[in-house]
Amino acid sequence: MNYLDLPKIDLHCHLDGSVRPATIIDLAKQQSIHIPSQDINEINQLMIAPETCPNLEEYLKRFELPLSVMQTAKGLERTSFELFEDAALENVTYMEVRFGPQLHQQAGLSFDEIMASVVAGMKRAEAKYKIKGNYILSILRTFPKDHIKAVIDAGAAYLGKGIVAFDLAGAELPGFCHEFIEYTDYAKSLGYQITIHAGEQGVGQNVEDAISLLGASRIGHGIDIQDHDSAYALVKKGNVALETCPSSNIQTKAVANLSEHPIKAFYLDQLAVTINTDNRTVSNTSMTQEVKKVVEAFDLTEQDYAEIYRISVAKSFASDAVKAELLASLI
Repeated sequence: MNYLDLPKIDLHCHLDGSVRPATIIDLAKQQSIHIPSQDINEINQLMIAPETCPNLEEYLKRFELPLSVMQTAKGLERTSFELFEDAALENVTYMEVRFGPQLHQQAGLSFDEIMASVVAGMKRAEAKYKIKGNYILSILRTFPKDHIKAVIDAGAAYLGKGIVAFDLAGAELPGFCHEFIEYTDYAKSLGYQITIHAGEQGVGQNVEDAISLLGASRIGHGIDIQDHDSAYALVKKGNVALETCPSSNIQTKAVANLSEHPIKAFYLDQLAVTINTDNRTVSNTSMTQEVKKVVEAFDLTEQDYAEIYRISVAKSFASDAVKAELLASLI
């Protein structure tokens, strides 16, 4: 199996976790921002989470450095373009990138300016390469809730024009869904799709809540349903897609090693599983690497991979026209 040439789809990738280290150095210089080093190897070490990362919180610290240079329209447009370029060069045919607009206001950008910038970068990559994409707005669960509706309102102008969905991300606490019902209801009323980070850190009940309370049609990670029967049943009955991110799950200690990851068991039980990167830089990975790891670790066939690709197409938030193009890539 030629993993690089395989068409690939990434439905769960974070912009701020996928910035090129060289771009950090360049943008810091342009913006007169002090960073710990000008040495690319040292910046790499600061951005890439070790495989011995003790928990999710430690993993999330790797986002501080890239965010420091992602506070201008030019910086956001460039990092967006480069992410889609990197993906296109490894034959990713479609990618949905999530980011938190609230994280990019330190220099005074409005939510509209922030969203316009990342969408512009994506569109520039689409014009240059054979890749299609969309953005997902991620709200940080630990942030004050004052501006959530403002984020949703700003994004509404881009629905169908580069933004498609609403997400909740960040540190996962038990029962968090109850606090966000009004916001997901509001987003849905405007036409947003819903995907929620849940079941990544030992709380399968959060997956059940994300589906039943928030109306999620996809779950970011969701692997903890393996120990929660009712959440598992709800995912299976509703054909809710699981955005699995194997390397990331190992780094955050969600699973001890790849052989313990439930992705194959989910796939064999006909759950809608997808393979994704989560954070290309922080996890030091790519879609080619993720697919190779999963296929080889679990002895999947090319037909198995093609089926996972089809699931990813079906569960993407792409238009019907784009979905037809993506399926044609398999032929």
